[in-house]
Amino acid sequence: MQIHPLITDSATLAALCERLAQSPYVMVDTEFMRENTFWPDLCLIQIADDKEAAAIDPKAPGLDMKPLLDLMVDNEDVLKVFHAGGQDIEIIYNLTGKTPHPLFDTQIASMALSQGEQIGYGNLVEAWLGITLDKGARFTDWARRPLDKRQIDYAIGDVTHLSALFPMMLEELRKTGRGGWLDQEMERLADPANYAADPAEAWKRVRLSSRKADVLGRLKAIAAWRETEARDKNLPRGRIAKDETLADLATHPPRDQADLAKVRGLSAAWRGNDIGARLMQAIATSEPLDRDDMPEREPYRPGPGKDGALVADLLKLLLKIRSREINVAARLLARSDELELLAAGVRERLAVLEGWRYEQFGHDALDLVEGRMAFAVVNGKLQMTRTARE
Repeated sequence: MQIHPLITDSATLAALCERLAQSPYVMVDTEFMRENTFWPDLCLIQIADDKEAAAIDPKAPGLDMKPLLDLMVDNEDVLKVFHAGGQDIEIIYNLTGKTPHPLFDTQIASMALSQGEQIGYGNLVEAWLGITLDKGARFTDWARRPLDKRQIDYAIGDVTHLSALFPMMLEELRKTGRGGWLDQEMERLADPANYAADPAEAWKRVRLSSRKADVLGRLKAIAAWRETEARDKNLPRGRIAKDETLADLATHPPRDQADLAKVRGLSAAWRGNDIGARLMQAIATSEPLDRDDMPEREPYRPGPGKDGALVADLLKLLLKIRSREINVAARLLARSDELELLAAGVRERLAVLEGWRYEQFGHDALDLVEGRMAFAVVNGKLQMTRTARE
């Protein structure tokens, strides 16, 4: 594979993207810093196909990133391959308003190949290629310039190794017939709604037990205020105010700006400064939450009685057995909350009762709950046995 020098000029980047656009897939990774900012500070982009690889310096003066971004979000003929790509995709969404598509995530794919639920990149490379990665540059300051050769070599390794192992994973998925199991997971990862940070929706991320319309209306207003302040100052949300502080302000609103000095988690200086005034303005202009926007209550679901928790535990045991039998990560088959709903009598809108999940696990889970299947010990091993015909 040809490894290019660090790309810092527009002509070289455009030529690279033109060549990569002819490939069926490209590997993508980014290096960024976000410990002290609201927006991730993009410091390096690595990209490769099976023939060439390069690192691109987005901080290079005058670099036109459009050819690369067009390849990411507008070229439907090229599959974009990531490992644990959520934050990489968020960066691309922030730059373009779109997500890469189509895409493939090797961490998600590994769940269908019995390699755990969140396998790290180093462990994945070691498992498939027998290569132990040097992690020395993992926590480097990627924003500092110039980048040295060790940093660049480390970063490019994230896509060159991915280029080698991706076709191997793809072949294994084809052989096992499990490629289709991942379609829904990949589309969920590519959904732009995951990355759109709308200030008007920020309140939904703050935990608050109250269902009073006025309290939730204040929470909505001050959460939007915090989102705007954090964006404008490019600071993490928690640097403006923590979630528990927002919940306290929504539940017990201060009478005037001077009272902000008494709020735990806020600086005493807010009783007289501009940011405190903007917070008070948000509280003063808040309106009770509309009925249509109220969080939905969980509908009453008659459970299987006082033993419901035990039934859910049996389902979780069945999930462990079945995931081990078919060599797949348990979380790909079913989530714990779904099993609890199944134990409580819910039969609709559960992914575990649809498609391949139903065939591989949901069918037996339903039989267990409805008394058509039981656990048995055979030759010292725990197995499932049918108790009645359907």
